[in-house]
Amino acid sequence: MNQTIAVVHNAVSDSSLPDEQDVLIQVEAVSEALMVLGYKPVPLPCDLDLENLKSRLIAADPLAVFNLAESLDGRGRLIHVVPSLLDALHIPYTGCPAEAIFATSHKVMAKERMKAAGLPTPDWINPVPQDMPWTGSIDFGDSHERLWIIKSLWEHASLGLEKENLVYGTAKEIHRLLSGCKPEMGGSCFAEVFIEGREFNLSILDTKDGARVLPPAEILFRGFDADTPRIVGYRAKWMPDSPEYHNTPRSFEFSATDKDLLPTLETLTLRCWQNFGLKGYARVDFRVDGQGRPFILEINANPCISPDAGFPAALDRAGISYSQAVEQILNQRNRPFRVNKG
Repeated sequence: MNQTIAVVHNAVSDSSLPDEQDVLIQVEAVSEALMVLGYKPVPLPCDLDLENLKSRLIAADPLAVFNLAESLDGRGRLIHVVPSLLDALHIPYTGCPAEAIFATSHKVMAKERMKAAGLPTPDWINPVPQDMPWTGSIDFGDSHERLWIIKSLWEHASLGLEKENLVYGTAKEIHRLLSGCKPEMGGSCFAEVFIEGREFNLSILDTKDGARVLPPAEILFRGFDADTPRIVGYRAKWMPDSPEYHNTPRSFEFSATDKDLLPTLETLTLRCWQNFGLKGYARVDFRVDGQGRPFILEINANPCISPDAGFPAALDRAGISYSQAVEQILNQRNRPFRVNKG
């Protein structure tokens, strides 16, 4: 019986950024889990040469692909390309389907969809350059000054996101600033109203009984003075030598005062799963303001599953081993429908 699982991931080099190189840690962890489960993992790095990837997949003839492709050629906006190729080749693969990955990786598209579904998300200014006639949520005639955070439209892993991205002004003023979007933000960015308050991550695991929301985690901001914004930027995620990295731990401990908030976050997480057609595993990030109102920041399809990342931490809290989770994800894989011609 064929027990080969191709572990497809984005190719990295010594010059790749820390968030890109992290995929190799994921490949190693997933491969070890697959071997424990009795499978034969075959790592397949990929780049923009899709014809080459197609040839190697056909040669490997895998039972399925464990999809860890987070980008191509360092471009997060291409995250949906590998699963799209797998759909075209009728090869089963893990995680969210290509359509869900595309819809969540384009952050303004995701926010438009959340808004249409009645899911709370911070107000925003449309991206520059604007790739579609998005509705937006704030009119440029609005003269109210706000605190905004400028984000990359496509890139995840908090790429380019630091306290320098927080700006104050009217919607019209901030829109002018977006035209100077930095190259490290992927060439396209937008502005979102900054929600001052607490930050939460809720992970979801697909099971034969349906989506299971794992224990919620809160990001703590230790030693942050009044002039230091409470954000989890690139340094906090990927630079172990930085103060931000060591002063933003996650916590699974909550007080009785959160007894109403946590079920609300769980309900919103499940609504995201359903509205975006997620599958396999995912993570939803929230901010909660001083009045206890939650706002969805991002929906992360196929989030990082390095052993020290948030998703495995939530698994551990739930009493689910890493190999058990890999087995669940593999069992709930996408099975592209093959059309018989003629």
